Amino acid sequence: MRLHLLLLLALCGTGTTAAALSYSLRGNWSICNGNGSLELPGAVPGCVHSALFQQGLIQDSYYRFNDLNYRWISLDNWTYSKEFKIPFEISKWQKVNLILEGVDTISKILFNEVTIGETDNMFNRYSFDITNVVRDVNSIELRFQSAVLYAAQQSKAHTRYPVPPDCPPLVQKGECHVNFVRKEQCSFSWDWGPSFPTQGIWKDVRIEAYNICHLNDFTFSPIYDKSAQAWNLEIEATFDVVSSKPVGGQVIVAIPKLQTQQMYNLELQPGKRIVELFLNISKNITVETWWPHGHGNQTGYNMTILFELDGGLNIEKSAKVYFRTVELIEEPIKGSPGLSFYFKINGFPVFLKGSNWIPADSFQDRVTSELLRLLLQSVVDANMNTLRVWGGGIYEQDEFYELCDELGIMVWQDFMFACALYPTDQGFLDSVRAEVAYQIKRLKSHPSIIIWSGNNENEEALMMNWYHISITDRPIYIKDYVTLYVKNIRELVLAGDKSRPFITSSPTNGAETVAEGWVSRNPNSNYFGDVHFYDYISDCWNWKVFPRARFASEYGYQSWPSFSTLEKVSSTEDWSFSSKFSLHRQHHEGGNKQMLYQAGLHFKLPESTDPLRTFKDTIYLTQVMQAQCVKTETEFYRRGRSEIVDQQGHTMGALYWQLNDIWQAPSWASLEYGGKWKMLHYFAQNFFAPLLPVGFENENTFYIYGVSDLHSDYSMTLTVRVHTWSSLEPVCSCVTEHLVMKGGEAVRLYEEPVSELLRRCGNCTRESCVVSFYLSADHELLSPTNYHFLSSLKEALGLCKAQITAIISQQGDIFVFDLETSAVAPFVWLDVGSIPGRFSDNGFLMTEKTRTILFYPWEPTSKSELEQSFHVTSLTDIY
Repeated sequence: MRLHLLLLLALCGTGTTAAALSYSLRGNWSICNGNGSLELPGAVPGCVHSALFQQGLIQDSYYRFNDLNYRWISLDNWTYSKEFKIPFEISKWQKVNLILEGVDTISKILFNEVTIGETDNMFNRYSFDITNVVRDVNSIELRFQSAVLYAAQQSKAHTRYPVPPDCPPLVQKGECHVNFVRKEQCSFSWDWGPSFPTQGIWKDVRIEAYNICHLNDFTFSPIYDKSAQAWNLEIEATFDVVSSKPVGGQVIVAIPKLQTQQMYNLELQPGKRIVELFLNISKNITVETWWPHGHGNQTGYNMTILFELDGGLNIEKSAKVYFRTVELIEEPIKGSPGLSFYFKINGFPVFLKGSNWIPADSFQDRVTSELLRLLLQSVVDANMNTLRVWGGGIYEQDEFYELCDELGIMVWQDFMFACALYPTDQGFLDSVRAEVAYQIKRLKSHPSIIIWSGNNENEEALMMNWYHISITDRPIYIKDYVTLYVKNIRELVLAGDKSRPFITSSPTNGAETVAEGWVSRNPNSNYFGDVHFYDYISDCWNWKVFPRARFASEYGYQSWPSFSTLEKVSSTEDWSFSSKFSLHRQHHEGGNKQMLYQAGLHFKLPESTDPLRTFKDTIYLTQVMQAQCVKTETEFYRRGRSEIVDQQGHTMGALYWQLNDIWQAPSWASLEYGGKWKMLHYFAQNFFAPLLPVGFENENTFYIYGVSDLHSDYSMTLTVRVHTWSSLEPVCSCVTEHLVMKGGEAVRLYEEPVSELLRRCGNCTRESCVVSFYLSADHELLSPTNYHFLSSLKEALGLCKAQITAIISQQGDIFVFDLETSAVAPFVWLDVGSIPGRFSDNGFLMTEKTRTILFYPWEPTSKSELEQSFHVTSLTDIY
């Protein structure tokens, strides 16, 4: 048996005093259900569902209807137990603690048959003193209570007034009263996810033993002093001093690459003690700052801190320090009422472009390092710079934030409250306060996190009266709202982290919300803060539908995942759009009909005599619709960054809903479960490009705006081409004179009445022609090639079935697809089934006879495997 034993020895001094011993209890445990009829081994970290699956007692929980079939697992009360021998002499240590990094969720803990404590919060870390009960050979039990039953009990006990919502919509097939338990809110179901309220030990468990004193927590914040034009570092270390006498010594902080070393004397009194250090970085030293992806490097510096304490006790910590500033700018805008809402990173205004992150799986033990890196690499590969960690999931694992630091992904961090009102009895508030204080301390050193947000949509839920609260009762709920998010969470953020802004909710009106007493009459105002916007009825090709807001933090459209993803969790009878499976998997009321309605506005719906072909074509068309809708909306937000129209505008953020999937089902995601790119994600790679031409019409005039996220001005030309649907040769083309595209702006580059454009290009009509355009300099492409449809494609004239062939070759680890088409082909989709990897581009408009596309495999594969799996589809295949 491998012992997970960490021994920290003295680093200097005449004697060798061990600072602490840590022994992990991860690995095999025993699990049994409430009545003892089922006993099985299970891994820690892990959960009951995973243990049952690993023992072959249940199928994959995501297969077909198993979210309903396995509901019994969440309704039982399970016990985790383990017997173990501590591999060091326990009597030599003054203090021994049991540390639980993450318990899911309601449990009573017995150590050697003595109750030592309870847990009620999935998001908190727990520490229990076991000095007086620990022995050489020990037993530990965590007796879990069903979170579903606990939440129901808590709701029933809250007799003074109801705290809505009671239950999710029936279409979600979920559990009730999730707002009464501090657990992953979406684990009780959501409109894109299943109901799997897990139980288990989802993070590490360990025994810690120490003498004299122990470093419990260590965190830091870089602060820029504008007046001195110099960087400082605020360091906070929390100690547990178990010595009966004060412990003296010194601490040395060193950042070698910044030629910085500082020594401090300290004396620690017995008990819990906090040491605060202030490190000055010489203003004569050049400090390279951390920048978001696309704006600069993610430079970090290695720092060591050595505590040399009495008795030869040495404690050393090392960390990566990143320097950056973040400001949320809310100030008056000329020509518009209200206030701006944008972020400056290191003094530079940055347009936030990206998406919203949800948990990568219902079962966190399935979320591997490889999966996290794959998903987050897909973020930067699509030219995104921001993820919003949404408030209905989890505070992500340390590795998630470390990868965001490394990759330059800014994080908008919600606290874990979403789409509900919450109780504010003292027990609930105490649990929340512990959770929030712990998470701030754990996460504040990450430069990637640029803002804390109190919740997701709860201000809007309250003020737009989602839950039909009578006007006379509303003050009760407003008081609870302010108590939770302002008097508790905000208070803790302001005390624990002065390095980044805080807002109470999303959407919110920011400073205006504060001025209105922490709740706004209209939290979704276009004149303040951020907005969430969804509209499945209006035509998504009409940009006038979308709000000209300061910041769009949620918006989007659904699509189905690819057939290769669905095939793994379904059977033959499930493969139709109207099957019981398809209806079951759709957790958004009317979602399947909404997709077909929106697609039908501009495309002919599939009508094959082969039901499987119809199903695959419908899946493809939902992805086309989603990609085109989100493209239109995102480009509208990006081109609105520099202008005010009808007193609205200066949009400085576009985060579509959502990035990733939690299971194989229809959703708003651009990455399927497991990471496969949908058409939307390929489109995002283009519509989030740092330099982009955006085309649109207004009152029968065609405009092209240039959008730049760059820090410098560029001289370039704009090329505009017109093709007929029936020819691979352009009917006309024009190149502008040299234009100067200013960095960090969106400006009009081109305008022409559509009638003149059509007349200039021979026999073109709206139905027979399509426009494409790109930016270049010295014949080098600077932007993606963009396009504008002059009519719905179901009205397109001249389209004929395109015969597209591919010759596949290999260059090192990359595969080359040389494509050739017989005709113009819209929305060309290259698919290699379940072979993991991504193409350099996909879903594109093919207006030239040949095109070369690269394929980057994520796992070793062969040319023959790709050839066998390869399939190409275009819109002409279903017309």
